[in-house]
Amino acid sequence: MLDHLKKEAMIIPMPAVSSGISQPQNSQASGGAAHHPALQVHDLGKALIEGVEVEGKRYILAQEQKAVSKMQAQQMSSKQQPQAPQSPQALNMPGMPGMPIPPNLQQLAKLEPTVTEVWTSVKLGTAVLTKVKSSAGEQTTYCKPTSTGEPHPSLFEIPPGYKLKKS
Repeated sequence: MLDHLKKEAMIIPMPAVSSGISQPQNSQASGGAAHHPALQVHDLGKALIEGVEVEGKRYILAQEQKAVSKMQAQQMSSKQQPQAPQSPQALNMPGMPGMPIPPNLQQLAKLEPTVTEVWTSVKLGTAVLTKVKSSAGEQTTYCKPTSTGEPHPSLFEIPPGYKLKKS
């Protein structure tokens, strides 16, 4: 560890690392037994991303939200709390007294499924590219492939002018 203000270096021993990539122990995490009824998984096969061999999977999660009209929400909330004032600005959601109803509540029935595409490095077991599309928008995460070889030893040398401090 380097302290650039004091120009001091401290060597911190690291625990031994086992070789190889650990595999998930949970059967759910490894695509095993448990399945969500609204989840579909599609194998996209193998491809190359910047020369790195990757395997792709597409996960489609269907939305299960039920639309409620403003009139239905008002009727349901008035049964739960008849003394609460009902105004157009403060209609209550069922089970959530005092919460305003979003203006486009009927559109909830038309929600698109959430589609997630994950491309994982075969060699490293790490996600290289992830794309998520939902009714909220789109998000892409990209991990640029880098060298998987040993780093140059000079990267771990104490810079000239630094004093070695005991831990």
